[in-house]
Amino acid sequence: MDVNVIKSSKDEVEIELGNLTIAELLRVYLNKDSDVNFAVWKRDHPTQKPVLKIKTKGKSIKKAVEDAIKAIEKDLNKLEADAKNAK
Repeated sequence: MDVNVIKSSKDEVEIELGNLTIAELLRVYLNKDSDVNFAVWKRDHPTQKPVLKIKTKGKSIKKAVEDAIKAIEKDLNKLEADAKNAK
């Protein structure tokens, strides 16, 4: 997946992602974190890649994204296990 950092500072970052689904998934999980002020994505036109903007308080951007990815993996693993048990 293509990732391009457009703007970066200590507590704020803008990242261009190659996939709208990933941008939305990260936005949802990042906004569940109390140390994230906000996470939003935008794209100026449907043919353009989404840009995810994240702003944190007291937690590094890297740590916030890592935590969100771990939470996504945990939920996906649980979903997979539930699906296998449903057979």
